[in-house]
Amino acid sequence: MTKYDYDLFTIGAGSGGVRASRFAGGFGARVGIAEEKQLGGTCVNVGCVPKKLFVYAAEFATDFADARGFGWTVGDTSFDWSTLIANKNQEISRLNGIYEWLLSSKDVDIHTGRATLIDAHTVEVNGERYTAENILIATGGKPRRPDLPGIEHAITSDEAFFIEELPESVLIVGGGYIGVEFAGIFHGLGVDVTIAQRSGNILRGFDTDIIEHLTTEYDKKGISIQTEMQLAEIEKQDDGKLLVTMTNGKTITTDMVMMTAGRVPNTRGIGLEAVGVELAPNGMIVVDDYLRTSVPNIYALGDIIDKYTLTPVATAQGMQLARNLFAGTNYTIDYDNVPTAVFSQPNAGTVGLTEHEAREQYDEIAIYRESFKPMRNTLSGNEERTMMKLVVDAKSDKVLGVHMVGPSAGEIMQGFAVALKAGATKAVFDSTIGIHPTSAEEFVTMREPVKQE
Repeated sequence: MTKYDYDLFTIGAGSGGVRASRFAGGFGARVGIAEEKQLGGTCVNVGCVPKKLFVYAAEFATDFADARGFGWTVGDTSFDWSTLIANKNQEISRLNGIYEWLLSSKDVDIHTGRATLIDAHTVEVNGERYTAENILIATGGKPRRPDLPGIEHAITSDEAFFIEELPESVLIVGGGYIGVEFAGIFHGLGVDVTIAQRSGNILRGFDTDIIEHLTTEYDKKGISIQTEMQLAEIEKQDDGKLLVTMTNGKTITTDMVMMTAGRVPNTRGIGLEAVGVELAPNGMIVVDDYLRTSVPNIYALGDIIDKYTLTPVATAQGMQLARNLFAGTNYTIDYDNVPTAVFSQPNAGTVGLTEHEAREQYDEIAIYRESFKPMRNTLSGNEERTMMKLVVDAKSDKVLGVHMVGPSAGEIMQGFAVALKAGATKAVFDSTIGIHPTSAEEFVTMREPVKQE
């Protein structure tokens, strides 16, 4: 008989927390998990899943227009926001049930409510206290809402999935991947969209060719990107519209303001400081390569540690922790060449180093880049173009980065992520036979590097 109620108690039932808990249970551990909201966390409820459903909905506008060039007669079309919301909610509810089943099938005890740390081995949920040999913090993040006059009139990405009706116009404050994705969604659904970005470019940190190509495509669509614009104040007018003032004095009148200027970790107010868990100045939990915090039996993963804030990374960390604690392994995660996609319209996909990063780390690099109109657009009359790029170490011939803007970029990039993980060279790409006719074959047919300025 052990002196603890559980071998592992997880605070937060998002993707990472659920993965760690259910696999720990599968390895025979006694596991409890607490969640104050819905199972599945941000990704399932107000993130990746509903966002991708919204992207699909928005893409139909282009599909209807493109169909005419292929001989289809498309009649009058209309869109009903309430139908999309209802069907989205039904799907999210189904996924919540699956997450509950995944946990229950491994005998994980689910505690509904906010959990706080009492000491290094004790948590409290709804007035009840539970002890655990190991505790995992997996509380995720939330949208950052700056303290500015009138900010109560703005929504965040969390609320965007539940608005009652579509506005005629929206100002999206922040040009990161969330803002860029919602810009494409709202535009596809007929909303007039403006992005206000504090810096000089959208998608800060991405390869410059991705930024420039996607900026051009958004400009073609009529999505306005206003750079070096920082929010100062929001005032609600008598007619219900919002008057937005920027720090440079410029004003914008819109029906809705959506804040997408970053996210913050949910690490405050759960007792971390009281038990001695070290936090970075930005609120992130400091962990080692084994996800251990400054308190040896307390671990953390996902969006609250200073790694990639991506769902697949969180689930990989959950697997790492469960195996290391309860299956006798002792491994760490290799964070090199983590692929990611921006579900903009068109999509952007990337894995490996950007050109800028490669130039900082390697003496000589070669750049291969193509921009072309994909085959589907030849009959449709659609002017959207696709961009593909390879970043190569000129000395070793190793491919350092793969970047794309175009339809299905995320799907295509997954396979090339495997190639980079395996250390593929440009010669390996060149010797690989392409699938014709596809856009993806361009990655294995680019032969001449672009001239360097």
